[in-house]
Amino acid sequence: MTERQSATPSQPGKTTEDITAAVLVIGDEILSGRTKEANAGYIADVLTAAGIRLKEVRIVADEQGDIIDALNALRSRYTYVFTTGGIGPTHDDITAESVATAFGRTIDIDQRALDLMMPYYKARGVELTPSRLRMARIPEGAQLITNHVTAAPGFQIDNVFVLAGVPAIMQVMLDQVLPKLKTGRRLLSETIKVAAPEGDVADIFTEHQRAFPEVTMGSYPDFTGGIIRCELVLRSIDAEHLEDAVAALRQKLSRLGINFA
Repeated sequence: MTERQSATPSQPGKTTEDITAAVLVIGDEILSGRTKEANAGYIADVLTAAGIRLKEVRIVADEQGDIIDALNALRSRYTYVFTTGGIGPTHDDITAESVATAFGRTIDIDQRALDLMMPYYKARGVELTPSRLRMARIPEGAQLITNHVTAAPGFQIDNVFVLAGVPAIMQVMLDQVLPKLKTGRRLLSETIKVAAPEGDVADIFTEHQRAFPEVTMGSYPDFTGGIIRCELVLRSIDAEHLEDAVAALRQKLSRLGINFA
């Protein structure tokens, strides 16, 4: 059984279903280290707040086969897939073509995209060169995602949303997308900070996870100021389960004489 609920995008609104997502980051510049990836974390924050669980992030090079393979794997598994990068004007911006191929669609200059782009470039006295026109190439049957920064749109096919790689533009596009999405119950989170290294609480924390399987738990070391501490993070979509797990863990730590930071 896959984590994705259907092969077509869901209607927007709240649901008790587990709504999942993946991010596919595309670009040689990310893998080479020249550009530092900044979009996945932002998307994670937005989706988590909306009640969508980001389950996977992949980074692939500007290679059509790699993009297609990753996209097909992700879109068949998760409710939504967000791609970032590779929809600019240069020869290595091949995301649109790759997505079209993955869906078996043709791709060409889209009049709707031109209608959005032409006023923007005309107002700036900039020519729509063949390179810039590449940004108006949209797969057949795709819905446009508007871009109020540079006018060149992203697009949506089924459960895949193709967004820009430039963070400021990606964020504007994500704002347009969010109201369309089906959302589930928000993932709630509580953090317990303790004045002890992870090793001191590892056994009790492992035992506590077994006692509360419906609550996801993780520990994270903190070396701020040269003092060894750790943060114990508990997450659940059920507020009552989370509250019970947090209270019980605090009691166990107190009985062991472990101080809270």
